Amino acid sequence: MDQLLVLFIGLPLLSFFVTLFWKNRNERPIGLVVRYTKVAYIILSVSYLVWWIANGLTPVSFKLATLYRSDNFVFALELFYDEITAVFSIVGALLFFLVATFSKYYMHRDQGYKRFFSTILLFAAGYNFIILSGNFETLFIGWEIKGLCSFLLIAFYWNRYLPVKNALKTVSNYRISDVMLMLAMWMMHHLTHRNISFTDLGEAKQIAAQGGAYAAMGVLVVCMIVLAATVKSAQFPFTSWLPRAMEGPTSSSAIFYGSLSVHIGIFLLLRTHPFWEDMLWAKILIIVTGAVTAVLSTLIARVQPTVKTQIAYSSAAQIGLMFIETAVGFHWLVLIHFAGNAFLRTYQLLVSPSVLNYLVHHQYFHYEAPRERKLSAVAASFYVLGVKEWNLDAFMFRFVWSPFKWIGVKLQFLQSYIITTLLVAMAFAIVLANRFNAGLLAGMNVPFPEILMSVALMFVLSSFSSRGSALKAWVLLLAAHACIILAIWLTAGQIASLEFLYYAGGIVSAFLLGYYCLQRIHGIDQDILLNRFHGYVYEAENKGLLFLLAVIGMLGFPITTAFVGIDVFFTHVDTHQPVLIVLLALCFLFIELAAFRILLRIFMGPHKKLYHPVAYRSS
Repeated sequence: MDQLLVLFIGLPLLSFFVTLFWKNRNERPIGLVVRYTKVAYIILSVSYLVWWIANGLTPVSFKLATLYRSDNFVFALELFYDEITAVFSIVGALLFFLVATFSKYYMHRDQGYKRFFSTILLFAAGYNFIILSGNFETLFIGWEIKGLCSFLLIAFYWNRYLPVKNALKTVSNYRISDVMLMLAMWMMHHLTHRNISFTDLGEAKQIAAQGGAYAAMGVLVVCMIVLAATVKSAQFPFTSWLPRAMEGPTSSSAIFYGSLSVHIGIFLLLRTHPFWEDMLWAKILIIVTGAVTAVLSTLIARVQPTVKTQIAYSSAAQIGLMFIETAVGFHWLVLIHFAGNAFLRTYQLLVSPSVLNYLVHHQYFHYEAPRERKLSAVAASFYVLGVKEWNLDAFMFRFVWSPFKWIGVKLQFLQSYIITTLLVAMAFAIVLANRFNAGLLAGMNVPFPEILMSVALMFVLSSFSSRGSALKAWVLLLAAHACIILAIWLTAGQIASLEFLYYAGGIVSAFLLGYYCLQRIHGIDQDILLNRFHGYVYEAENKGLLFLLAVIGMLGFPITTAFVGIDVFFTHVDTHQPVLIVLLALCFLFIELAAFRILLRIFMGPHKKLYHPVAYRSS
């Protein structure tokens, strides 16, 4: 029965590939595939739960595959089923059934009918990857798939300005959680000197309890996990991305930001609880984060004029309470709370169009003038702050993103191919000199790995802030990856050729595909500047899809070998190199944002020509 866990992932993943064979206008076969999938999903979830209960509620583990193995690293896919998985699985199956049934009629004759259901099926596979994960590597695969599906559904109406803009804003927050999870995996590897399963977290906790450097590593692991969960579940101060993510279709908002996706942070805390359960400071941190989010989100939700924003902040407030319940150890209460909140928010979002329609008619025929009443200065202040959402968006933009944009603007001289080539060539020369004469660089007492990683970050920030040619910005991302590889190669001294091929092979193949797409788009009217939205998806939808694959390949998404290669390369950075790991984390953070920005600016948004209908700036 442990091998049947594969069906939870294989069933929606197979259905996703099947839907790709039909065109958008063939709603009936696509609907049949989705219908059979959702019914089979419920039968599988309920049957497995019954079998699991009948066998004494014993946790089930299954090692799916080993993708890479070396002397000190094993990249394996492991599945795990326990009471947490059981609850998340049943709730997910039922909500997938409800939302898919509703969407069959809601999305009828929509231009993106097939695209919507294909993305929902891919999300179901990613969701099951997460809840069935037996180690961090498997969880991270689902984490990445879920983030991609979220991006695609927020930007579902890709001919509008706000959905495209808010998709980038949401993926910016998601990328923070991705990088934090990568750092947690990296630090856990150095703490335990192996790739551990979630069932071994108790052993990792004992190692961290030894004190000294081990205790410091344990603290960093917990901080990264809590921060990743905080961002993913839209807790303070990252709450403002949640209502922005509601730009997609109402039914996708229901399953993503009302029910399943937004609770993944809670799942991460529950799954890693054995590691931090004895750390009082971690519990206090989680409780404070949840309490602040619950209070502020409630104040914001009560004064918001749009129904989706009200529901988004109400959901964030309830998740804040779940953070508190998780920290104090009431795990069964958390699971019940999760199920209740997920079904309630899904119901509210699905019926919201009908409710709004009824209220508009009711207000028209039964209008009553609002009664004026005096407000105290304190009440008025809280009201204005609530309407402005406590300026969380402005805070994040001003203090998190703007400094890096300012730096990137100052680095626009890197747009020159000559300067880029010279810097990369110098990096290669440094590495080759070290390889042929190991003592040469050591005698100079110069932190060459940190310097090379700084150059990589300069390339990335220049691409991230570029308003010039998309081709030059794309080349800068390849140059950044080259400097990252060389910096880690320099600090590690020796890297297996297979590890190098995993990383470089996936990145180069993605770069070539993306470069080909941009060259073809450039041939349309010789304009691919990043100073505006172009909307080329109208003329070149297939090129847009190929460039999307190139973008996620450039990030190390699990479609190329770079996914394994990046994870392996991370392990070569030691814990006594904090500057190097911070620079590496920033590189991977902004590489994704720069790549998605190129995708959005070139292929999505309102079309720049008047011979296509142009959506209003506001949705």
